This record gives sequence, structure tokens and C-alpha cells, in this order.
Amino acid sequence: MSLALAQKVALVTGAARGQGRSHAVRLAGEGADIIALDICARIDTVPYAMPTEEDLEETARLVREHGRRVVTCVADVRERRELSAAVASGVGELGRLDVVVANAGITTLGDDVPVKGWFDTVAVNLVGVINTVEAAHPHLGPGASIVCIGSMAALLAGSVDTAGPGGAGYAHAKRHVARLVHDLALQLAPASIRVNAIHPGNVDTTMIHHDALYKVFRPDLESPAWEDVAPGVRAVHRLPVTTIAPSDISEAVVFLASDRSRYVTGQQLKVDAGALLPSTGSGAPS
Repeated sequence: MSLALAQKVALVTGAARGQGRSHAVRLAGEGADIIALDICARIDTVPYAMPTEEDLEETARLVREHGRRVVTCVADVRERRELSAAVASGVGELGRLDVVVANAGITTLGDDVPVKGWFDTVAVNLVGVINTVEAAHPHLGPGASIVCIGSMAALLAGSVDTAGPGGAGYAHAKRHVARLVHDLALQLAPASIRVNAIHPGNVDTTMIHHDALYKVFRPDLESPAWEDVAPGVRAVHRLPVTTIAPSDISEAVVFLASDRSRYVTGQQLKVDAGALLPSTGSGAPS
């Protein structure tokens, strides 16, 4: 069986754990060599532990298990020069760049988060996507694919907008990622470079498994646990599932990264277990 991404190189941001690790490993499983980037440092307003260099090296180990080459870089997507240097270094070592997965993201939910949480979230989740694409663009040629990881919050009004400044920043950033994908797809289509977004539902990662998010779901409890919030998380989805595995998002990443989707661009692919169905129309004439 032929591999969908044989002889290709993919850049993944936020690759040290969670969705980013899943995407990097799954792309490697389809034959891609990987440039794996992550900040591996704390951001003050983020209420959960950030990934470490050890986490990033574990991602590299899992990529190598597929027999693929991997370059790891500690880089902050908020810092354009730093990011550009890291991407250029990875491309210099691996020889090319065919796929970009702009995945790095944070949540800073809660009423006790200062306004700085809005700025931090937008800086990572929106400016970081723009920086990633800009840093990668000089290395991309015809047939390249850019995949931006959005959120159902991009398409669902009021989803996290009221969850403090960080929640409002998250919704703002993801909405504009969706718009960015549409507008950039128009700009890059003449160069045969595709740009698409994936909007996940509630994915089973550290970003939803922490005390601050539990408190957003159950403000009536002093110290809510996962068991207290799981019914509310499940209720967001229309399919009977509480959370979506990162590997299920990775399957969509592989499709959009590969030539299997060579005529797909500017799309907003919802991998949300039906969460957005009540708020979106069918697109069919009534």
C-alpha cells in the first residue's frame, strides 16, 4: 500500500503533545519527515502546565519509530523572527517543505483571568497561525498544503465568548483563523498551494482537562472534577461521544495534507461530532 505523504516534509507547531503530537506521528506514519516545533515554556496566563522539551523529544521518538526523519525546534509562534529561523533550519536539514500544520494553541478561560489572557490567546491562536504560514511560505511550492487548526468556537457564536477575557480571545482568534483560511486560499490558489481549516469539537487533551475549565462548566461547585463536567462536555456534541480523540482530528489532517484532497481549498472542515449542526444550515435551497 502506498503512503499518502511519501517523500514529503511536514511542519507541525505545538507538536510536543496533544493534537500536535498526534498530527506529527500520524503524518510520519504516512511517510512524511517532520519539523516539530513547540514553545516548551510557560505562558503566565495559561492555567495548566505547558509542554516541556522532554515532551517534544518524545514526539520525535514516536516519529522515528515510523522510520522517518525529524527535526525538533523550541520556538515561540508569537515571535516571527524566531519562528522563521526555526523553519528555515528545519527545511535546511530535511531539504524541502510540503505541508504546514498550524496547530499551536492555548486556552486561558475563567473570569479570574486578567485582560492579558485575551492578548496572550490571540497572540498564540491567531498571530501564531499567521506567523507560521508566513515563515513557511518562502519554502512552499506547487502542490503544498497548509492546514490550520481552528475550533468549533470559530463557527458557534457564544460558545466561549463569555468565559472571561481568555474565552473571548479564544473565540476571536478562531473566528479570524476561519476567515484567514478563506482569504489566503484565494491568494495562494494561483500558485497551486491549498489552504484549509479543521474545526474540532471537544478534543481529549490537556486543554480541556484542567481545573480552570472545569470551573467554567460548573461554577456552582467549589472544586469540580472531570466527572462533574463530563455531561456538559458531552452535551455539546450531537453524536453520543464525550470527547474526540486527537487521532480522529489527525485523520482529517492527513486527508487535507495529501494529494487525496488536491482540489480541496478554502474549506472549513468540521470534525465536531455534530456540535455545530443546530447552528448551521444545510446549504440546500429551502
